[in-house]
Amino acid sequence: MKLALLPGLCAVCRLDPATPPPAWVWREPSPLLAITRTASELSIVCAQEHAPDNVRHERDWRCLMVEGPLDFSLTGVLATLLTPLAEAGVSIFALSTFDTDYLLVRAAQLDLAVKALNASGHQVAAMEP
Repeated sequence: MKLALLPGLCAVCRLDPATPPPAWVWREPSPLLAITRTASELSIVCAQEHAPDNVRHERDWRCLMVEGPLDFSLTGVLATLLTPLAEAGVSIFALSTFDTDYLLVRAAQLDLAVKALNASGHQVAAMEP
């Protein structure tokens, strides 16, 4: 698989599930914005600089995008990516969209993640700005 390293740092935020998506999520630019609501939480992945200090969040994530679009009939896409990362001890936060998959890894583990992915036959390249 080919993966592109998106520019900048991301934050993963957690809000109360009854909270409407706040205005700060729509700030530009953001290489990735994901909003997911469940019965127990509202999760937002956004550019790190957009996450306010008064919101519970985890900082310093880098985002790897699987080059797509991926066909819905494909199987094992995440498994082929997550197995080498797990074996290397890299923690991930995964997201999927209609077209592709995204892997967030801690910035401090990015080099280790890229080495593990490349060693398992994947190709990681920086995304053009």
